[in-house]
Amino acid sequence: MADRFTAQLRRLLNNPGVTLAPGVVDALSAKLARDVGFRAIFMGGNATTAVRLGTPDVGLLTLTEMADSAARIVDAAGLPLVVDADTGYGNALNVQRTIREFERAGVAGFHMEDQASPKKCGHFQGKVLIPTAEMEGKIKAAVDARQDPDFLIIARTDAIAVDGLDAALERAEAYYAAGADMLRFGPPMEAQDFKKAKVLGAPLLAILDSSGRTPVASPEELEAMGIKLGIFPTAVVMSLIPAIRQTLEALHRDGSLAAVKDGLASFDEYHEVLGLSEIQELEQRYAEGVE
Repeated sequence: MADRFTAQLRRLLNNPGVTLAPGVVDALSAKLARDVGFRAIFMGGNATTAVRLGTPDVGLLTLTEMADSAARIVDAAGLPLVVDADTGYGNALNVQRTIREFERAGVAGFHMEDQASPKKCGHFQGKVLIPTAEMEGKIKAAVDARQDPDFLIIARTDAIAVDGLDAALERAEAYYAAGADMLRFGPPMEAQDFKKAKVLGAPLLAILDSSGRTPVASPEELEAMGIKLGIFPTAVVMSLIPAIRQTLEALHRDGSLAAVKDGLASFDEYHEVLGLSEIQELEQRYAEGVE
């Protein structure tokens, strides 16, 4: 029997140190993450909304769109994938459907936040929270609905930006007691805040981005804060903007590849990343008349 991605992720998180996961946006970036050596990957709502819809992260992407993207990423990379499930896409019953959809997609875990719908990106103003008891019910619904006990359920609270750190810690403690396997805090969350959260005794997830509102720390420092999973949710998608813009500007300006060709992948590298040789081997193996 193939090793389940959920079990792989649990083993990674049970090992000493911090597991780092880049935020991938599609099958190609997922393959690249695998090829450079990452052992787990993340798919965020912010980046996925950007590449699928070209809009900000304001809750426009649907469950089915996220599950579709997740399934393609898992199939391409063959790595444990953690997904941003926003608010769970509705009430407790919607959460149960959400977890079933992501399990079918091969996802290893998700995080779900305590915002009211329509949700907002953690870095945006105007967030509204649901009652703690309602979020506890959604977590319990997720625990009851998962078919694989190793599927990782991460509870996220955005209370720090609304009511302050103490309120966020109080909510997080309740969510962990309700059955969450790991806790995530929405921004702003600094190193000293994680040290306070460590006393909850729960594994912690940290967002690592360029906003200035998340920790800037080494893996060793993250571990000392009680963090077991560190994700880079927007590094990949944000790297696309200058790279693509520079290429397009040169093509528009010059009408040729002259200024950009040295920065492009070679055809050999391009086909290697996509696995052309493996496809050709399969074509040969199953070619008509080949024994």
